[in-house]
Amino acid sequence: MGDAGGVQGGIGGGAQGGSGGGIAADIAARTDSYFTRTRLVVERFGDKRVTYALFLRRPVISAPRLMLAWLEAAAAERGAQVAVALMHAEGDWVGAGEPIVYISGSLLALSELETLLLQKLGPACVAAHNAFQMSLALPRAAFLAMEARHCAGAEMQDMMAYAAAVGSRAAQREGARGFVGNANDGTAHWFGAKRGMGTMPHSLIGYAGSTLRAAEMFRATFPDEPMTVLVDYFGREITDALAVCARFPELASAGQLSFRLDTHGGRFVEGLDPAESYAVLERHVPGAIRRYRSETELRYLVGTGVSAAAIWRLREALDAAGYPGTRIVASSGFGVDKCRVMADARAPIDVVGTGSFVPDSWHETYATADIVEYDGVPLVKLGREFLLRRNGARRRT
Repeated sequence: MGDAGGVQGGIGGGAQGGSGGGIAADIAARTDSYFTRTRLVVERFGDKRVTYALFLRRPVISAPRLMLAWLEAAAAERGAQVAVALMHAEGDWVGAGEPIVYISGSLLALSELETLLLQKLGPACVAAHNAFQMSLALPRAAFLAMEARHCAGAEMQDMMAYAAAVGSRAAQREGARGFVGNANDGTAHWFGAKRGMGTMPHSLIGYAGSTLRAAEMFRATFPDEPMTVLVDYFGREITDALAVCARFPELASAGQLSFRLDTHGGRFVEGLDPAESYAVLERHVPGAIRRYRSETELRYLVGTGVSAAAIWRLREALDAAGYPGTRIVASSGFGVDKCRVMADARAPIDVVGTGSFVPDSWHETYATADIVEYDGVPLVKLGREFLLRRNGARRRT
């Protein structure tokens, strides 16, 4: 295959070729049947050299590496020569309808690849855009990718972690901290790490019988590591956080102690109700609640679960007790919109744990491909003329 514009370099590693049985078996089983029928027609009546344009109908961040790696492997297996013109490098912003890449080669060789190429391009580009927007919305917060529990299998998990890393790097170029790691070893390489990050789930709190005892057990097992304690299990977010601080004051003063809020949407954080939630924000960011808000925005500001008011309440309680060096980790539904509301409320979040960069509206992830040239002659279906290659377009062959 031709040069893919340097996409094999940069963050992380390469891509897996496919599931058991190899690329040929994947193509045979998973391509749309009309592409196979097209190949049979072309075999009978003669091949042509074609150029495909791949694009999405919405703005995205270019994340083509997994698709291009698979294309290279598929072309090598088929003995095909394929040329790639990457119009938007990995991490570039791409407008709606703009071709991300042109792929040229034999129609006989390329026809059956279209379905699988689109699967490996669209979701990654949208997830990268989400991660980019989230990182920019909260530029001073670090993000931890928790994509695994949102994914349908290992291939999707790898794609989403890759996408978060691409979007994060784009945001880092604009000054954001972005994603600093993820929650498991299998995809940690996309973030330049060998291991996943994290300390304790709710099950450890239940096992220990109390939040404080879980913290003691964790510290005894990992005595040299910073500690993040989950504090919502018993509904005593404030009480339990302060108890852990009192037990480990040296960690608190050294900035090695964090508290993770993951309160579910069925209740308020300890000590809050609608009135007190408004009062908390009135004390710290009165402007955030003195203008029109949608129902969703109000829920993120003063509603149940991990609201801006909840984060501010935990911060003021820790500071008032003499523990300003402690940090707050927020999780639970932190997608693009929630990050924007938290930024508007200047919520004192140090770390966001999220898998919500995984696209929510899956229809927006559908990439599309159209052939725009046959044997060098520009030709595309009516209405898609915007895909035709412009004079001077970057071409890498």
